[in-house]
Amino acid sequence: MTEDILEAQTVVIGAGVVGLAVARTLALAGHEVIVLEAGDRFGEGISSRNSEVIHAGIYYPEGSLKARLCVQGREQLYQYCERHRVGHRKCGKWIVATSAAQSAKLESIQAGAARNGVALDLVDGADLATRVPGLTAAAGLWSPETGVVDSHGLMLSLLGELEDAGGQLVLRAPVTDARTDGDHHYLRVGGEMPCTLKANHVINAAGLGAPGLAQRWVGLPEQGRPRQWLARGVYFSYSGRHPFDTLIYPVPEPGGLGVHLTLDLAGQARFGPDVEWVDAEDYRVDPQRKQAFVDGVRAWWPGLDEARLQPAYAGIRPKLAGPDGGFADFRIDGPDEHGLAGLINLFGIESPGLTSCLALAEEVRARLG
Repeated sequence: MTEDILEAQTVVIGAGVVGLAVARTLALAGHEVIVLEAGDRFGEGISSRNSEVIHAGIYYPEGSLKARLCVQGREQLYQYCERHRVGHRKCGKWIVATSAAQSAKLESIQAGAARNGVALDLVDGADLATRVPGLTAAAGLWSPETGVVDSHGLMLSLLGELEDAGGQLVLRAPVTDARTDGDHHYLRVGGEMPCTLKANHVINAAGLGAPGLAQRWVGLPEQGRPRQWLARGVYFSYSGRHPFDTLIYPVPEPGGLGVHLTLDLAGQARFGPDVEWVDAEDYRVDPQRKQAFVDGVRAWWPGLDEARLQPAYAGIRPKLAGPDGGFADFRIDGPDEHGLAGLINLFGIESPGLTSCLALAEEVRARLG
């Protein structure tokens, strides 16, 4: 028996914050949009396993997609949250140096941020000690534009707008295979009601699964199938009171931004993520990693009570460069990159993906033509 082929105008694969932002933007632009999500709920992958930080756009090379879309997206996100009453707080953050050698790195970070249009204030350790009681550091950079956001509330809002514009979210609908034939893309959808979708436009926003789907995509050129590395980061929560009302970041380390202090909207503190390169998705938190957190945090907060530090959760960042690969930008592969009309593949959408989600969505819409 031949399986029926269902037709769709625009399909977004993946219902994380980026997929929902893209789907909402396309629906508001007049597309008939279906979002396919393999899981039981939206936003259960990368989008629910991060620091929920709204980044200013500090660390990324001038002219990179991460730099441009983070700065643009940050402004859009603050405005969106205000307009749609999504929980957020522009609390700012300190980047702290614990030695003279690290202090020199702060000047380089400040200069790089300025090239991206982000102004940071550099202060010495004495000034920092008066402004942030409990903190011990040789110097610090102040970022007033950094904040935190309720990522689940943001995704609920994006989904609501998508549905109001006629879009649809389908859960438990994994895309197992795909092929391009002429001007159309054929998606084999598994789950409880398997089918094949024939679509004019497809956006692969499957997060950690995006490169794997590209590997299985018949008709996609080899250059459109990048390798991916996985960087796990674990978080530890901190119970009870603490002296901080801003985020605290150490000088960045290879693969991430170091074990930092973030706050939720209620002011509760958590530390992380660290960086551990892994071969497969594994979200277990090893309690033995606690000592490295204690040692790292006490370098700038000697008053840390390690008894109040408890394992919380882990996240995995999709990397397009390995441990020795250096900086890797977002990849937004459209027809100009792979030659297939109507297809956009999103690869390596790690931090600052949450901050950049609305700007990423506009970029996808523009590249679809």
